[in-house]
Amino acid sequence: MSRLVDGDTFDCGENRIRLLLIDTPEMSQQPYGRAALNALLQLLPTGSVVRLEYDIQRNDRYGRVLAYVHSHNGTFVNEAMARSGFAVPLVYPPNIRHVDRIRVAAELAKAERVGLWAEDAFSCTPADYRAKRC
Repeated sequence: MSRLVDGDTFDCGENRIRLLLIDTPEMSQQPYGRAALNALLQLLPTGSVVRLEYDIQRNDRYGRVLAYVHSHNGTFVNEAMARSGFAVPLVYPPNIRHVDRIRVAAELAKAERVGLWAEDAFSCTPADYRAKRC
């Protein structure tokens, strides 16, 4: 991993990797975007070696590589971001292999009010923010 873009996207060599099944606040959604980026940085410090797991569709319309990411110590990063309260589920079929795990992790974080749930940061979801609905 060479550079974080935001809480759900990073650069790895010449590829931009988008974590599947999660959505984090945009960088313009401050301070929440920065908090999500910092949470991802804790899981994947610059220079980290990661293992990518693919689902059905490998790239999105922006050319990003879609992947489930596993850190060098085996942490399932997509799930960890949801469980720590810095991401909400975002499902784009056909990539649904781990959807149940991500949904459970996010529900636990919400119920326990951890991460951004402690601040009610998801009253405007990242998707709604991008669509200018809030």
